[in-house]
Amino acid sequence: MVKTRVLVCGATGFIGRNIAEALCARDDLKVVGVHHNKPPFEHSGLDWVEANLNDAADVSRVIKDADVLIQAAATTSGSKDVSERPHLHVTDNAVMNALLFRAAFEQRIGHVVFFSCSIMLQSSDQGLSETDFDANADMAPQYFGAGWTKVYSEKMCEFYAGLGDTRFTVVRHSNVYGPHDKFDLHKSHVFGASVTKVMTARDDFISVWGAGEEARDLLYVGDLVGFVESALNKQKTPFEIYNCGCGEGVKVKDLVAKIIAASGRNLEIRHDLSKPTIPTSVFFDCSKARRDLGWTPTTDLHSGIAKTIAWWNDVHGSDAGASLLSENV
Repeated sequence: MVKTRVLVCGATGFIGRNIAEALCARDDLKVVGVHHNKPPFEHSGLDWVEANLNDAADVSRVIKDADVLIQAAATTSGSKDVSERPHLHVTDNAVMNALLFRAAFEQRIGHVVFFSCSIMLQSSDQGLSETDFDANADMAPQYFGAGWTKVYSEKMCEFYAGLGDTRFTVVRHSNVYGPHDKFDLHKSHVFGASVTKVMTARDDFISVWGAGEEARDLLYVGDLVGFVESALNKQKTPFEIYNCGCGEGVKVKDLVAKIIAASGRNLEIRHDLSKPTIPTSVFFDCSKARRDLGWTPTTDLHSGIAKTIAWWNDVHGSDAGASLLSENV
């Protein structure tokens, strides 16, 4: 049997690793992971190639012979960097995506999956659809650079899909969480940071940045993997943007309370209003993915938190969790 060759960029990262490991279980696929700054890990059926995706020659080399490109590589970090050093998420990501999309077009890759996100969307108390992005409305100031970089990358997907035979899927995912997430406090997002604070608390309280009134759409990473497989199997059109989320907004303060409850610890939440926060509330209307791809999330937040804490205990438990703490955040 001739296997479909799937190249996963960013396979040592959170989303890329979960996707690569899951696709390795399929007999019809040959999965190759791209690594650069982080070393590769051992996994049955997963091959590796090293490349700097900001280098055109490296990009052309690793894409050769791929049938499917999953672009999960990106420069990411937490709210501290987003607030204080927002430029970190602009240039490298724009260059990387531009090189990958051009090479995919030139080498006639069959299908490209690109992970966008929700940061270009305006705060809303209603579920937002794929057409609700308003280019004339203001973004949160902290998201301006990264948000427009995502929009530009989405438009590049649409551009190349109109030029050749490569299908492009843009995944506007919500706040993804689960195993292999970033849990160090300097680089993690709200879910990973909250888990680490709860699981490593030495006192009877934890500190949460801001008032916690902002709401987030929280998606378990296993459901994101399921979406990718649905898109690979069912999308027939040259270009689509799909929302991929749980479809419900959860306030940060309520999320932290749920994590504390699942941990079995008795901790007070104290809000540090002096720390940077991004006061936007966004959640998705995912009816397009349900209609076109037959995809819906299957992991509720309670179950997802329990699975993540169980994984955290296996990997970071006991004294090992203390290494995730930092005095600089």
